[in-house]
Amino acid sequence: MAEIDADAGVYQSDAPERKGSLGTAIDVKAVTKRFRNTLALDQIDVSVPKGKVFALLGENGAGKTTLIRILTGYLRPDSGIARVLDHDCVAQSESIRRRIGYVSDSPAMYEWMSASEIGWFTSAFYDDAFPRRYSELINEFEVPVGTKLSALSKGQRAKVALALAIAHDPELLILDEPTSGLDPMVRRQFLESMVDRAAAGRTVLLSSHQINEVERVADVVAILHAGKLRLVQPLDTLKHHTRIVTATLDDAHVYCKPPRGDVLSETISGRQRRWVINGLPDDWRYDFGDEGGVRSVDEVVPSLEEIFIAVCASKPHETDRAVSFIRDHQLGATR
Repeated sequence: MAEIDADAGVYQSDAPERKGSLGTAIDVKAVTKRFRNTLALDQIDVSVPKGKVFALLGENGAGKTTLIRILTGYLRPDSGIARVLDHDCVAQSESIRRRIGYVSDSPAMYEWMSASEIGWFTSAFYDDAFPRRYSELINEFEVPVGTKLSALSKGQRAKVALALAIAHDPELLILDEPTSGLDPMVRRQFLESMVDRAAAGRTVLLSSHQINEVERVADVVAILHAGKLRLVQPLDTLKHHTRIVTATLDDAHVYCKPPRGDVLSETISGRQRRWVINGLPDDWRYDFGDEGGVRSVDEVVPSLEEIFIAVCASKPHETDRAVSFIRDHQLGATR
């Protein structure tokens, strides 16, 4: 059974560990980052065990890339502590970068080099096995080795970036939208290889908008929304214990208390109240037994994409104001 601290964003499992997966690959505590008036990350806490495929989901601007840049040592947090492979991301960033592989959504490479030349250049930073493995990957990806990077297609450039990141067999592979520009067959092969890496005790942090792809490979899912970590759970647990509950009311101004469980999001639309709830009890319908003005209640088993959309579409501050207004209106009417 897995143990989840949703508020802290910490995932721990007492299930048998994969080979070599003892310990923590990523440990983030109270990390905050602000860009002028924009709070990009707000008190982020998350711990990722080794040997897992950890999916980081979020809208554009949610803070995914900011967190990844902190983990790779390219950005200093304003407060909090981030550690990767037991190394401090600020003080030991160079040591971290030697042990990880990183592919950004727009990888920067020397455009005047060919695929072969950039592999030769990069091999100077790694062990003797790098050139052979890189060559194997480039051939597998069917990239023309003699063509300059500036002349390659977006998909081919993405394949070169992936080969450079994987060839030294990193302990942690950080991927920010890695499959962008890849054809479906290569995408599938690449994602399957991520599962194989995790099974061998390596760790993968995968940031992607491709929810369906994530659902096929992820062990643990985290959702960032507006700089806050809204959810961290093993994917199997999330899918089995999350429900969307909709209550239709007789009067739009009636306050309706949500059913028991961890309310991930709440949306008010006219006479409807819609909750995404984690850990909904089997007897949840009894919660509405004495509720006056509730016309009907429905339960839906959501997909990961539906959970993601529901969490990110909710507007917590606006919803809180709306709930307070409705509650005050209802109490005022009874005085």
